[in-house]
Formats: sequence, structure tokens, C-alpha cells
Amino acid sequence: MSDPVSALQGAVAQGFARVEEIGPLGMITLRAKPGTEGLEAAIKAATGCDLPGARKITHQGAKSCGWMSNDEFLLVLPYADVAKALGAIAAALEGAHHLAVDVSDARAVFRVTGPEADQVLRKLTPADLDKVEADEIRRSRFAQVAAAFWPADGGYTLVCFRSVAGYVMGLLTHAAQSGSEI
Repeated sequence: MSDPVSALQGAVAQGFARVEEIGPLGMITLRAKPGTEGLEAAIKAATGCDLPGARKITHQGAKSCGWMSNDEFLLVLPYADVAKALGAIAAALEGAHHLAVDVSDARAVFRVTGPEADQVLRKLTPADLDKVEADEIRRSRFAQVAAAFWPADGGYTLVCFRSVAGYVMGLLTHAAQSGSEI
């Protein structure tokens, strides 16, 4: 792996909520049919996390596993751990039909924090934040781009495609401007 470079070099904006780009993080898209033998062991070996249920995210220290669809999981881990995790997945799922891909450099990750962090997201996504549980991951749209988010550390973590990182940072920064609280 090359040396990690975050999409926006750790950009930060402070308004009524704090918006920061927190990359680079390691991310693996893991696809396998539900019930695939070894799937749970693969996720455990790669992240230490339990297999999440539908629309849930599990955490183990600095590692997470989010349910993205019936046959897709997003593994989030330290960037330096990706190669080892891919090896663990391959070993646990040897002989089983699956796909495990390092998507770390194709994603940007943001954190929105503060007592009113939810207001930033409410301005940008149609998702009903009142119904998002503490252990839930949600795929949605933020303005015109696809993203996934989950509650974390007194706010929210948001993942989007790296190609739209500047646009998403602009959206989040604008939505968090002091004086624009809902």
C-alpha cells in the first residue's frame, strides 16, 4: 500500500457544530450471500466485530463493521491494517464465493460533532434522524450525493466517495454555519 493521503488533508470547519475530514481510514467492501459459511468468522478475524444485523454497525475498538445490504458489509479499520484484514477474510472464506475489496482510497470520511450535530445532517439528508439508533448505519443522500452515516463519538461519522469530498465538505460546512441552527 502507498502512504495514505486524506482526501482534503484533514480539513476542519467550526460553526455551531464541528466538521472535520478524518481520513485516511482503511475500508473494505465485503460481499457474500447471507449465510455464507465463514462469513461471520471472516468479519471477526478482520475487525474483531460481530456480524451486524440489517442497518446496524458493530464496533470493536478502532474497527467497525456496517451492514450495507443483504450481501454487503463495510469494514472500517486503521489504514495500515487493510492488507492483513484482506488476508484474514480470504483465509476465513476460502472456497466460498465472495468479494473483498480495499476501497480505502476511493472514500472520504467526515465527522460532525457537537450538541447540535444532528441539525447539520437534518438539513442535507431525507433520513429521519429521530429514528436512527445508536448502533445503526444509514445509507442515504446528502444533497445530491450518496453517503452512509452512523452516530459516533457525540456526533456522526459520514462516508462518501472521495471524488465528491470537496463538495460534501462544503455542504457540511455551510449547514453548520453559526446562526443557521434549526
